[in-house]
Amino acid sequence: MRSIHAWFKGVLLLFCLCSYAVQADEKYNDAAALNGISAANAVFLIDFKSAKTTAFYMDLIVGTYDGLKRQGVDPEMVVVVIGPTVKFLSKESDPELTFDYEQEFDSIQTSISELNQRGVRIEVCAIATDVFKVDNSLLPSALSVVADGFISLIGWQMQGYKLVPVFS
Repeated sequence: MRSIHAWFKGVLLLFCLCSYAVQADEKYNDAAALNGISAANAVFLIDFKSAKTTAFYMDLIVGTYDGLKRQGVDPEMVVVVIGPTVKFLSKESDPELTFDYEQEFDSIQTSISELNQRGVRIEVCAIATDVFKVDNSLLPSALSVVADGFISLIGWQMQGYKLVPVFS
């Protein structure tokens, strides 16, 4: 009985939080910044040292895409992953690390899937995977391994994508 009561309280809390998030989204907008803009091209550079931070910001990037759409802007986005962040992209790369941060790894996988469904390209720097000993064959198929994340970033910016640097 206690577990059912605890489960019900958890579901109720989740429902309240989701309702609050939807209300918060509707309360605020970015109309001044988006004035006259119908499309936005952005390239996110992410570089984190923790699975928790990676999971948090990957989820925020999904929210950014959805926020632009909700406000009438057609987003075209690319995420470029460099540095130690590459260690957190596959649950198979480091089973011990995955065990310690299973919830974060699951969240990252969900974000990768959601971004892929929205047509967001996610690129992973091969130099970083080499330095941090991540086997590229273990990365999710939704990810594109590129030779050099910095070169990719330069290329996207030269194509008109606006840089959104996200690192800690």
